[in-house]
Amino acid sequence: MPREQLAVLEKLDKAKTQGYHFLAIVIAGMGFFTDAYDLFVISIVAKLIGRLYYTDPTYKNPGTLPPNVSAAVTGVALCGTLAGQLFFGWLGDKMGRKSVYGFTLILMVICSLASGLSFGHQPKGVITTLCFFRFWLGFGVGGDYPLSATIMSEYANKKTRGSFIAAVFAMQGFGILFAALVSLIVSAGFKSKYPAPSYNQDHVRSTQSQGDYLWRIVLMFGSVPAALTYYWRMRMPETARYTALIARNTKQATSDMSKVLQEEIEEDVTRAQNDVGHQWGLFSPQFAKRHGVHLVATTTTWFFLDVAFYSQNLFQKDIFSKVGWIPKAGTMNAIEEVFRIARAQTYIALCGTIPGYWFTVAFIDIIGRFWIQLMGFIMMTIFMLALAIPYNHWIQPGNHTGFVVMYGLTFFFANFGPNSTTFIVPAEVFPARLRSTCHGISAAAGKAGAIIGAFGFLYASQGKTPETRDRGYPKGIGLRNSLFVLASTNLIGTVMSLFVPEAMGKSLEEVSKENLDDDEEKTHV
Repeated sequence: MPREQLAVLEKLDKAKTQGYHFLAIVIAGMGFFTDAYDLFVISIVAKLIGRLYYTDPTYKNPGTLPPNVSAAVTGVALCGTLAGQLFFGWLGDKMGRKSVYGFTLILMVICSLASGLSFGHQPKGVITTLCFFRFWLGFGVGGDYPLSATIMSEYANKKTRGSFIAAVFAMQGFGILFAALVSLIVSAGFKSKYPAPSYNQDHVRSTQSQGDYLWRIVLMFGSVPAALTYYWRMRMPETARYTALIARNTKQATSDMSKVLQEEIEEDVTRAQNDVGHQWGLFSPQFAKRHGVHLVATTTTWFFLDVAFYSQNLFQKDIFSKVGWIPKAGTMNAIEEVFRIARAQTYIALCGTIPGYWFTVAFIDIIGRFWIQLMGFIMMTIFMLALAIPYNHWIQPGNHTGFVVMYGLTFFFANFGPNSTTFIVPAEVFPARLRSTCHGISAAAGKAGAIIGAFGFLYASQGKTPETRDRGYPKGIGLRNSLFVLASTNLIGTVMSLFVPEAMGKSLEEVSKENLDDDEEKTHV
């Protein structure tokens, strides 16, 4: 028979939805709000940075970041995020979720401010400094993934756990929107002072300093939500599952959760302390037997999802330019270009990104993780093919609206699909003492896919035109073939989703089989 669940954990599983659930969502969610802002805001200002530091001295042509510089500026934070997910995921199981939770916010605040203060007498110096601070910014962002997911899963009740974790992750959508809105407002302010849209020598010189202020203000603004959240994050008690199951202090866990739930919890402390449970580790045969397939499924699905998702998000500006939704750089000044990029990303966030996240919140505990993930991958594949096959039709004048609508639907089904579920499932299916570590590994696999997507898409999507070759870009496979590649990654993600377990309606101990002994598992099918 399965071991009896601790009273404090049973109370958490059966607790009615109440104030502390929503407080936990806001506290953990604001971290993701900041994460999304910091990771995706660079896509809005990257072209501006190119025009400020790589413009032809004769002012004949708007500047463009060289491919290697663009890849570094865009992708270095993802490299830091990958490292942070692995490190803080492991640390969250060793030292406790709360113990390292505040440090990630401090790192994000400091590095957001430092990114905006990047210095250097030459463009190389500014870019190098920016990349240095954005790496460590990403390192802090990476820590938020396993810690926020684990904390929310361990605080939630089993009936609505999926919705609560999804709501935390859904704050990413508001972070993306906020990045676009801040960029829109700041650029509109500068644009009102220098309204001329044309690109000419006098206007480039007059807007040079304003453009430099613009990108720095936008990057530094990411420190605000993180700083506002720090006090409340430090007031959260450690999760009962860490305190009781890992630290073996059931008395403290009961005391903490009695205050949180505002009701007295009686626990058989002697039985709880003697109930040692499993001790095998991540690289043991027992883990491979119980959770090896689960870890393969969570890592591969997140990997293939992020190849497509980050390619789409980080290079929206390039895609919109290629299909004619945003005019060519030579027709407008740098501030006008930022304004138009931010406006386009605002539309996508409002119409596709944010609704997708909240559809997941509404339906994940009704439909289940498995079916939402499978549906999302399938629909993303279909819409990518719908963009790629008739690509020549979409790039014709007057057809860009249809392209943008189809493109927005891929974001909707990414978020009402695997972008949400790949975050949720690893926080549920692994045992408490390895939960944060395994979530960090799964998330890091995703960021490996994001890095491949960010660096690979930059090069692959370049057309074989004289203009791109003159600016130092290699001969890529073109945007159309890149869309075919992204459709293929979504199709592989669909296949790997078949190995993802369903956790809907089960306690964390039940879905992770943590309440079973090794011998009992053989008969518990």
